[in-house]
Amino acid sequence: MSSPEQMVSVRYMVDDVQAAIDFYASHLGFTVRMSAAPAFADVTRGNLRLLLAGPASSAGRPMPDGRKPRPGGWNRIHLIVPDLRAEVTRLRGEGVSFRNDIVTGPGGSQILIEDPAGNVVELFQPAARPPA
Repeated sequence: MSSPEQMVSVRYMVDDVQAAIDFYASHLGFTVRMSAAPAFADVTRGNLRLLLAGPASSAGRPMPDGRKPRPGGWNRIHLIVPDLRAEVTRLRGEGVSFRNDIVTGPGGSQILIEDPAGNVVELFQPAARPPA
């Protein structure tokens, strides 16, 4: 396993740390590195370190102007999959929430799923490239 300094780290605010751990581990193949549920967890997949911060975490404290960090939005982690349609079928069967249907463009195909707190994960299958 890579050290935290060698990894790309992303923090997601979540409503329920244990539900987020379960989602990322069971549906997307993340490994639990550390759990301090209900406040915080650290999960990894390859060189991606995803920090799951609940309302009780230090990252969940209100800002000086009173705004509170919350889950959701449109920023997202981007996971490459070899067969997008197969992943969509599997995840739909597991009850995962989708924001859209598969969208295809010149670079490949993508779809957006949501974790239990409403944070977005993009699943992406690169377009096939002709042999050089």
